[in-house]
Amino acid sequence: MNIRTGRRKFLRDSLALGGAAFTAPIFLRAETLGLGRRTPPSERIRTGHIGIGTQGGGHLLGGAWTHIAGGYAGRDDTQVLAVCDIRKSRREERCARVNAVYAEKLGVGKFKACEAYADFRELLARPDIDAVVIACPIHWHAMIATMAVEAGKDVYCEKPIAPTIQQGRALVDAVNRFGRVYQAGTQQRSEWASKFRFVCELVRSGRIGELKEVYAYKPGGSITWPGQPIGAPQPAPDGIDWELYLGWMPFFPCDGNVGTFRFQYGDINWTPHHFDFAQWVLDADRTGPTEIWMDHDAPAFRFPNGVVMYGRPFPGEPVGNVGGACFVGTRGRIAVDRDNIAADPPGLLKEPVAPGEVRLYRSDSHANNFIHCVRTRQTPVADVETAQRAISLVLLGGIVMQLRRPLKWDFKTETFPGDDEANRLLSFATRPPWRI
Repeated sequence: MNIRTGRRKFLRDSLALGGAAFTAPIFLRAETLGLGRRTPPSERIRTGHIGIGTQGGGHLLGGAWTHIAGGYAGRDDTQVLAVCDIRKSRREERCARVNAVYAEKLGVGKFKACEAYADFRELLARPDIDAVVIACPIHWHAMIATMAVEAGKDVYCEKPIAPTIQQGRALVDAVNRFGRVYQAGTQQRSEWASKFRFVCELVRSGRIGELKEVYAYKPGGSITWPGQPIGAPQPAPDGIDWELYLGWMPFFPCDGNVGTFRFQYGDINWTPHHFDFAQWVLDADRTGPTEIWMDHDAPAFRFPNGVVMYGRPFPGEPVGNVGGACFVGTRGRIAVDRDNIAADPPGLLKEPVAPGEVRLYRSDSHANNFIHCVRTRQTPVADVETAQRAISLVLLGGIVMQLRRPLKWDFKTETFPGDDEANRLLSFATRPPWRI
């Protein structure tokens, strides 16, 4: 399952580089950094960051969506050694800001702890990096993550964790084979005052009676082959390596568009939050649906227990549209999103989860949960198999929207039984030298 990468055989198989490919990191005593009795440098998790735009920059330096005050650069228990981005100006600016953070801690004018890279393979080749945070264009997520675990790194990767179901399964196999920790960026399992976990525990405990329907508000999505460039070919902006941006996708001349979601079909950006949460409530982190069809111009999924999940809103219910879902049972319904919880009847929310009712994995910080699991080798709240099942739902929704006909799904083999046309959409050919 190794990925063929080129780049002088992945920089001569990474570890053979020794110290020649990078500047050696500087480790300082805790008291030198003004950290008192805090985490000594030798015990910090050393991180590299691949893709440092809006979301990746939030992970690196702090942001509204990432729930990390000051980002990884501001943490006491991590040390940022490298950043990588195809935009030259961005990687240099972010790298300078990381170094400025460390210089401020030191109380000196200048300090260099972080290196900037254009090619992620050079970052992955560094044996001193323990974990990587991936927030690059979505068509790269699974391939870079797989290469990272093969290089011995633990991985935090933003959603969608894979552009195809086949790439997602290859990623799962690699994580298991190399014994790495993998956390998917579905932060609702940890953040937003635990309201999503609370609703999940209520529904699983039978507060709304027998669960019958789930409304997940979003339709799903997938990727498609790129269309023709818009306008005449032009140089890539800001010194971007167009070949490296495209990667395994089919080659076509640069038209100036180097967007994160350029190749998406449907909603592959927000749907992972909705579908992952719905899957959590359905206790389907290791299974999946058996039937998919179109209903009111949106996908519908039937699960083995008979519950049907719809990729559209519950009629007349505004709560659920911001990352949430609505759950309908025989004794009532509950809807939740990042802003609100609603119930019919309202009394369903008055009683807390009682002893003996369902209690779920408790994580109150997605980033803290990842770092804790890197240290302890425990399984994170959004582990790789969970992430694969969630992105599979999203991609199945995209497939049924493209084919516009009912589909049977075998979640054990992750195939459409006897359906060659649908099975062809489980993977895409990759452009040499990239292969997963």
